[in-house]
Amino acid sequence: MRFLLASALAFCLPVAALANSEEPAPPKKPKCESGFVYDKKTKSCVSTNGHTLDTDALYQEVRALSYDGRYADAQVLLAQMPADDDRTLTYMGFTNRKMGHAEAAMEYYGRALNKNPGNVLARAYMGQGFVADGNIAAALEQLHKIRAHGGTGTWAETSLRTAIATGRPIDW
Repeated sequence: MRFLLASALAFCLPVAALANSEEPAPPKKPKCESGFVYDKKTKSCVSTNGHTLDTDALYQEVRALSYDGRYADAQVLLAQMPADDDRTLTYMGFTNRKMGHAEAAMEYYGRALNKNPGNVLARAYMGQGFVADGNIAAALEQLHKIRAHGGTGTWAETSLRTAIATGRPIDW
């Protein structure tokens, strides 16, 4: 049954659909060494402790660091963001999962979804974690909830649908 479902989903999703998705890779910019982040205002790398970035800029920098696999550096910035923000919680979950802390990741995703049940990105990342653990039923539940919250056609829905179909998580 699981194989039939995964096969059906695979035929429904062109791989190119991931390229036109909501959660694209962050824009290219200079890479800063560990302990520094890029400041658009000064067009230079500044210390993670002595920056003047606002929450939205920090969020974009967290995404860029995560995309580059610099999860510990991303967590340094996440610690400077509002702890109860669902975006902060989502990326704390993501970085923890990528660092091998699956249980902590699921706790963060759960907290993000308690704050904002319509956070389809948190649902997608949570679903990716379920796929990695082989829990396809739980991943399908998150896929249905993404769709119920208006996420059909978004990166969140497309990536999770692909992960379920292939049995492999897709984070970017």
